[in-house]
Parts: sequence; structure tokens; C-alpha cells
Amino acid sequence: MKIGSRTIGASQRPYLIAEMSGNHNQSLDRALELVDAAAQSGADAIKLQTYTADTMTLDVDMPGFVITDPKSLWAGRRLYELYQEAHTPWEWHLPIIERASAHQMHCFSSPFDSTAVDFLETLDVPAYKIASFELTDLALIRKVASTGKPMLMSTGMATAAEIDQAVRTARAAGCKDLVLLKCTSTYPATADNTHVLTIPHMRQLFGCEVGLSDHTMGCGVSVAATALGAVLIEKHFTLRRADGGVDSSFSMEPAEFKTLRLETERAWQSLGCISYGPTEAEKPSLAFRRSLYVSHDVKAGDTLTRANVRCVRPGYGLAPEHLDVVLGHTICKDVAAGTPISWSLLRPANANT
Repeated sequence: MKIGSRTIGASQRPYLIAEMSGNHNQSLDRALELVDAAAQSGADAIKLQTYTADTMTLDVDMPGFVITDPKSLWAGRRLYELYQEAHTPWEWHLPIIERASAHQMHCFSSPFDSTAVDFLETLDVPAYKIASFELTDLALIRKVASTGKPMLMSTGMATAAEIDQAVRTARAAGCKDLVLLKCTSTYPATADNTHVLTIPHMRQLFGCEVGLSDHTMGCGVSVAATALGAVLIEKHFTLRRADGGVDSSFSMEPAEFKTLRLETERAWQSLGCISYGPTEAEKPSLAFRRSLYVSHDVKAGDTLTRANVRCVRPGYGLAPEHLDVVLGHTICKDVAAGTPISWSLLRPANANT
């Protein structure tokens, strides 16, 4: 799969997405600063969310329209007011995209309804993401797939059957390039609730590449996911968590994102292939294995015993496995302590002297 000219797959280092979400705190200047910081931190893409409060929910106080879970970051907030605060004004999209382009960084978005897709098409975004909460909105998936652009689909909360239905819907509607994202839809998520072992299973089950939309703190889970084959990592991104904002508490700061770039690339590089025996880089180290050496001066005709043979470093003598064969043989010439034992030094134990 490609986004623009960038290939996404096992042969490439993980593709990193910095999710701006509502961390612009309703300031275009801050949004542009986030783009700059993401580029400087090693992000391959900055991602937006395209909606308005009216396209997301109703402006009512009825049950269900107010977040009542006391564990939620947004407990007590009306959905409508939360989305008003968090949304990215549509007139900001073009300057944000242009700033990202100036950094040779991709910029695309999660649309939340068909009007958002139509709008994003006027900006010629290079890809789309379906958010976890929209994975069951099959009409939206069809709309996005019909653009022919690469699609990322986040799978938080989704059953295997729901993911299968979404994947089949996308493919039937024209999607040819698809990456699924393992995701845990809690904010923040915890490592023990992330289950990244699902990643290789998901790849096999649905026949496409898989990445991780990571809401945990730090980069450990993303590194583990990379080791399990994740080809793409998405993290919420902010300038400073202390600045506040709807998503700031579980977002990465620039220095942390730089660490994410470094450590996921190291994890990817470490995968290599199934390999036994010394690598080219290891071959010089073979010299520091143990081997058999004469440990005291011996004369021609002397018998090799445990008193004058030792298994020590370096590794230029016979291998340790030959110790029992060597013992009892006689030496065919005078040798000094520190001489590696080789077959050419030995005379059979029963040979005539």
C-alpha cells in the first residue's frame, strides 16, 4: 500500500501518524505549530478530524447526550459542547495541509459523515481514516471507499464479525489499499488492555496489513506492536500536555514522539529474518570462543594430560568438544605454553616413538 509516494508495509520502517485531534485548542496558530513540531519529531503524517458538532450529534440534554461515566476524561460534558470544542474548523484544513506539504509530510483526516468526505475530496487528501466509533457506519465506509484513496480503519471495540463486514464493504465499494489498526477505545488505554498479539492474527484473518492506533502512554506498546508486524503507528500529539485540551492528557509531546520514531525503527530493524549461525558482523567474535591450548611447555613425545591442556579463550585451537580425544595423545614437537592445539601437533597415542 502507498500513501502518496510512501510505501507502507513490512519492508519499510513503521509509518508514524501524529493525530492532532482537538489539541489545537481552537487556535489556528497552534495547529500550524503542531504541524511543524510533528514534522520535526519524525512524523510521516499529521491527521485531522473533519466534522462539526451538528454532524456528530444533537444539541440536546436528553439521556445519552451527556457523558455520565465518572472514569471518563470528559465526565459531565454534553456531547454537543465537547465536539464544538474539539472540532477542527473546516476553513483551517487547507492551511494545515499546505503547512504539512511544506515539510514533505502527508496530511489527511477522519471524516465523520458524507459531507466531510465531499469536502476533503476538494482538498485532494491522499488517504482517509475511519475512526473506531464509525467502523459500523457502512454508508460512510462505502463513501470513503468510492474515492479510490487508501483507507485506514481503526477497530476499537469491534468484533471479528464487525471488522469482516467493514472490510468486505470497503473492498466491494472499490477500496484496494487498506490497513486495519488494532485499537483500544479507552482514553488513555492501558498496556494490559491492548492485546497486540491480535495484530498478526488480524493480518492473516483479513488479508491486509495491520497497524496500531495507540492511546497508551509512552512508546512501549508501539514498539511491541512493531515487533509483531505493525506497519503503521498512530499517536495523539500535542505540544505540551500541560497546555490542556480535550485530548492532551493521553497525547505525546514532541520529545516523546522523537523517541517513538527511534525505537519503533529499531524494533523494525531488529526483525530481520529467521537466522542461525554467525552473522557477518558476529564472525570476528568467533575468535573469543574457548578452545584447546597447551597450558605448560611440553617436549616432543610428552603426553597431553589435564595438567598441560586447558580449554581457554581465544578460539584458535581445537574446539572444546575434542578435549577427550586430545588427552592421551603425544606431542610431535616441542611447544610453548599458549600454543593452540591443532591436529598437526598430535601423534596417535599408540604410535611408535
